[in-house]
Amino acid sequence: MKTITGLSAFPITPVDEAGVVDTETLQRLLARLVAAGVDSIGLLGSTGSYAYLTRAERLRAIEAAVECVAGRVPLLVGIGALRTDEASELARDALRADVQMGLLAPVSYVPLQEHEVFEHFQAVSEVGLPLCIYNNPGTTHFSFTPELVGRLAELPNIVAVKNPAPGVGEIGDLHADLLARVPSDFSLGYSVDWHAGQALLAGGDAWYSALAGLYPDIALRLTRAAQGGRTEEVAQLNRQLEPVWRLFRAYSSYRVMHLAASREGFGEAQPIRPVLPLADEAARDVETVLERSGLT
Repeated sequence: MKTITGLSAFPITPVDEAGVVDTETLQRLLARLVAAGVDSIGLLGSTGSYAYLTRAERLRAIEAAVECVAGRVPLLVGIGALRTDEASELARDALRADVQMGLLAPVSYVPLQEHEVFEHFQAVSEVGLPLCIYNNPGTTHFSFTPELVGRLAELPNIVAVKNPAPGVGEIGDLHADLLARVPSDFSLGYSVDWHAGQALLAGGDAWYSALAGLYPDIALRLTRAAQGGRTEEVAQLNRQLEPVWRLFRAYSSYRVMHLAASREGFGEAQPIRPVLPLADEAARDVETVLERSGLT
């Protein structure tokens, strides 16, 4: 049985000016996702600022999330760190908190080589927490080949991958290649929100979504349409969401979703510095698109 399927919603992690996690606002965000019926929640993903938070603040977020979700929805937690020993300690924190899965990205300063990434994942997997390979080359500057995913899938406790979905002309071949290299119960999931519908139509198991972290209802509609093979409905929803996808491409989903969360009443929802909130023309652009989008 595959561990992660359907819609995985990735919310922001609200913090105050000192970088302390606002657990009350975080729990309100998570309650919204649980009530909507998302299939899993990706806490401390890229949208959730994992790379900017201390171990203590990550644990604070995890404990608040576990208390709120209370086993009703599988909880995936970002455990990426520059050092292997730090990532292993973050995995132990998540395991002790009864989190269902860790999201492990090969965070680096010195660019990593493939054998180094393999050994990094092998070491963290020995902690015993089920792991999802977090393939995010836009931030880590390392891209997992299908061959490397296949090798990692042979290790105990590595049970899923979150891959950036390519365009329509490439997703079928990529998914088929991955499918041939992993066990039948290994979950092949995709990010890049504007390509995710096509990835699900091509057979992808899961959509890891920044949009769903705040707007789960429309993301669930797109997910269920794709799971049901309703190609035209997926296309119609993508057309409706294209202005939002444009914002993501122009300003990054990280900045956009923080402004959107603030607009929806979830505190100030500021990015963590050095990332600055959108302002002036960019902020007006986001406000205008969200007002016209019909997301809520």
